Amino acid sequence: MLHDFRRIDWDEWRDAPDRRREAAVSSGRTYLAERSDLDAGETAVFTVAGHKADLLFVHLRETLDAVERAERQFEATDFAGFTEQSTSYVSVTEIGGYTAPEYFEDPASVDPGIRRYMETKRYPEIPEDVYVSFYPMSKRRDPEYNWYDLPMAERAEMMAEHGETGKEYAGQVTQIVASSLGLDDWEWGVTLFATDATALKDIVYEMRFDEGSAKYAAFGPFYTGRRFPPGDLGAFMAGEAVPTGETEASLGGSTDHGETEASPGGTAIHGEAGAGHGTDPAGSAGDTDADADDATPIREELSDLDVYGGKPHGEDVYALALYSEADPDELAEEVFGLRENFEHYDTHVKTAVYEPREAGTTAVVSIWETESAADTASGFLVELPGVVGRAGADGDGWGTMGMFYTVEADHRTDFLETFDEVAETLASMDGHRDSRVLINREDDRDMFIASQWDSREDAMAFFRSDAFGDTVSWGRDVLVERPRHVFLA
Repeated sequence: MLHDFRRIDWDEWRDAPDRRREAAVSSGRTYLAERSDLDAGETAVFTVAGHKADLLFVHLRETLDAVERAERQFEATDFAGFTEQSTSYVSVTEIGGYTAPEYFEDPASVDPGIRRYMETKRYPEIPEDVYVSFYPMSKRRDPEYNWYDLPMAERAEMMAEHGETGKEYAGQVTQIVASSLGLDDWEWGVTLFATDATALKDIVYEMRFDEGSAKYAAFGPFYTGRRFPPGDLGAFMAGEAVPTGETEASLGGSTDHGETEASPGGTAIHGEAGAGHGTDPAGSAGDTDADADDATPIREELSDLDVYGGKPHGEDVYALALYSEADPDELAEEVFGLRENFEHYDTHVKTAVYEPREAGTTAVVSIWETESAADTASGFLVELPGVVGRAGADGDGWGTMGMFYTVEADHRTDFLETFDEVAETLASMDGHRDSRVLINREDDRDMFIASQWDSREDAMAFFRSDAFGDTVSWGRDVLVERPRHVFLA
């Protein structure tokens, strides 16, 4: 990861003829557009407020060589002739081992949801349309407060406290923490992102009171600005507002700044140099079928039955579900606290707790309009108490992750009795693993059916069956709205 800070020579820019300025802007736009969405990394550009710099280019690549090459390629543009590098910062994204040693001992044994979230720390994405705050930091080695003299357990406890503070900013602040031990002058570089600039100030302020920061953290200079698209480079140079067209920012889930690791709870923390290095977003469960083209027939067939089918690749909603063995009251309290933060974002559709009718695990379902928002939310949801897995997480089967039905109050009992009849049919079908109905603890008319199958074709055999068609036809008379099915491959 390279943070490349640039100052503009405004005197030279004002004195340059229009032709030269136009060529410079064009070269800068082309450079950024070609590097903003690479298969193996990305480049983003930000304004910088104050005297320290005018622009910040952030480069994420798979190797140090590729990062350095991106820097040289910028120097070859006409636009670079109007800039000079005021400072820079070289680091590497990583997964540290503070709170999840089992990940490094046997990654395959870790819950897939947690594993995918942890991989987002290794392979992060840069959020769009956000304010940014970057600062380097190190852990103190003073005679009185030497972080590296502390036992591992004591450090982990302080970082857990740090994580609790960060959870309060779920849905408001997200971050990339990258290690620079041996690469640059400080030990870590922290890049915070938020759609509300004041949240950047608030989270840093609150975390200064955590013992891990108050006693053991040393901070470098702070840089603050706003991301804008490559096409707005000319507007930036003309002194106009950027981004020129406001777009809705996706949820970035907060993490706390702490030592580099996402705990099984999902909050990332400033890390000591640790385990894997790299840069892919992974993380949330989408409503995605594995392939968009293959998914089309499923959606069409359901549509013929007047059933909504969740669309993959951001066309509609993305959803994720987790299951917990925790006390439902304790779980709900945690979920509702997260939901208060999630609801700050228009990309949030729904987060709810569904309880089984009898014994069994409780489900937490969260639905979002964008994949990146679901990715971020997953990091906070896997931190809930007692999490044991996700839909589709066991084995290599395929799951219809959610079938959501809102039932007319007078027909609630009828609906549950009908489900029980259908369940008998399901039990005899090839490839069926499990189907159960759970009920929203805040609205007992809202039903969530989790159904798992060995394969997509096994599930579709049921969707194509007369039993399913008859149930849907009957359901039109008892449901408040069109049923929604969200798929998880």
